[in-house]
Amino acid sequence: MIDSDRSVLLFSYGTLQQSDVQLATFGRTLDGQRDAIVGFALDTITITDPHVIATSGSDRHPILRPATGVIVEGSCFSITPAELLAADDYEVDDYERIEVPLRSGPQAWVYVFAGGALSS
Repeated sequence: MIDSDRSVLLFSYGTLQQSDVQLATFGRTLDGQRDAIVGFALDTITITDPHVIATSGSDRHPILRPATGVIVEGSCFSITPAELLAADDYEVDDYERIEVPLRSGPQAWVYVFAGGALSS
């Protein structure tokens, strides 16, 4: 459960780092800090949602899958719980949001592959 009065951390390794995606999703650009997560590897999926394609400018998006000892670099953003729900709306059904430890220590939400077989 997310406390509606507290900010939350969101780790992004993909399109949520783009200022145009942030403006469309959150109504503002985010000020992030570079960080990383361990235990996931980058893969790619093809997006079919026309709104997401128009917002990101591409039908090919990165996605994380579990992998031992692999580090994925990205950005960590402090956002509101309402903005986290907006990020949920932006991400397609291939993604699920989980909480993971960042390399720097704190826990952050991140979108990972929701299951099944990936085709690159």
